[in-house]
Amino acid sequence: MNQTTIRKILKDTDFIHTSGTAEELKVAEYIKGLCEKAGMKAYLESFPVEMATIRKDSLKVFMNEADPGKEVPCKGFLLSGSGTVKAPLYYMPAQDPASIAQAKGKIVMIDGGMRHFIYQDLVKAGAVGFITYYGNVNFRDNDIDQTELRGFVRADAEKILGVNVNAKTAYEIVKSGAAFAEITIEQDEWMGESHNVIAEIPGQTDEWIVLSAHYDTVSLSRGSYDNMSGCIGVLYTLEEMLKGAPHRYGIKAVFCGSEERGLLGSKAYTNDHEAELEKVVLNINLDMIGSVMGKFISRVSAEEALATYIRYFGDEMGFPVEAKIGVYSSDSTPFADHGVPALSFARMAPPSQSSIHGRYDTIKLLSMERIADDSAFIAAFTRRMADSAFCPVRREMPEKVKNDLDVYLNRKRPE
Repeated sequence: MNQTTIRKILKDTDFIHTSGTAEELKVAEYIKGLCEKAGMKAYLESFPVEMATIRKDSLKVFMNEADPGKEVPCKGFLLSGSGTVKAPLYYMPAQDPASIAQAKGKIVMIDGGMRHFIYQDLVKAGAVGFITYYGNVNFRDNDIDQTELRGFVRADAEKILGVNVNAKTAYEIVKSGAAFAEITIEQDEWMGESHNVIAEIPGQTDEWIVLSAHYDTVSLSRGSYDNMSGCIGVLYTLEEMLKGAPHRYGIKAVFCGSEERGLLGSKAYTNDHEAELEKVVLNINLDMIGSVMGKFISRVSAEEALATYIRYFGDEMGFPVEAKIGVYSSDSTPFADHGVPALSFARMAPPSQSSIHGRYDTIKLLSMERIADDSAFIAAFTRRMADSAFCPVRREMPEKVKNDLDVYLNRKRPE
């Protein structure tokens, strides 16, 4: 795959394609076509996803009970239900027990996104609504991300209405001393469909190495860096692995849908193929490569020896890699949680040089040469594993990784 082809793929997919939409399916079909054109068997696997359409959403803030109120721009949380709630407004910058205890009967504004344990705590404490915010008070734009009350965040707790605002709006609300807020949401909720794209290169044995990368975006992003770059890395590696095939281990690629909503595609794949995972010796996940700036890293959800080997292999190739054991917030995690040794590769650009999950994730962040170089290293590593007489990675998870998985997957509170 040359740099011209890399640029064409980026341009062909340069549009928002969120989970469960026609645009996401269009990109899935496009990736499937690229795999078939290269000479591989490829197919789609569908899985259900919760969907919603907002018909009406509004947020009003009040200085006191007699104030007629001021409407401020917002976007309602998808899947948070419908209705209207008015209550005292409580800005809660901390999430300690003393702060949570004051949430009863209030609409609570928090810093950061809505996560599992904070939502559970707020509902248990009797909060009646919530406000989150997106962006940066110093940025020019007034973008508001279309967020959702994710299934794993809500779990078995009741739904309470929530809205998301821009960071500048949140700042002005708190600075003004607004005492009350009113949230109104009307939405339709239903079950939709997302897709994983599967491509296969059979090996000499019935065991597999699985490559993965997600192809969906969030509502404000065209996803060049996060994560069409990773998909290109997988496509590049597949093309390289076709040369000289068959390898000892077969290569299976899983291009995951709906990663941005909580790794839904990889969770669906590992759950639906659980019996087959005993035959998967390694998962290699790519999430964000090829940025102009930034260092190349690997997070290894497997034994420390694999991280050491990756560092040594990087030195051998003249390709520096920061490799550590842990859990990476991407599609390697469900594989590791099912006992499959897994790792993610990424080139992490500094925050001042890149942006994801917003309008600034564009082709401009990427170098075609850097994508090719990163992909070449990943392909060489994959070939080394696929041609090994015996995959040397033990199917054992260190206690640190087990703990990190429990925290990441909300089975255990972070310390």
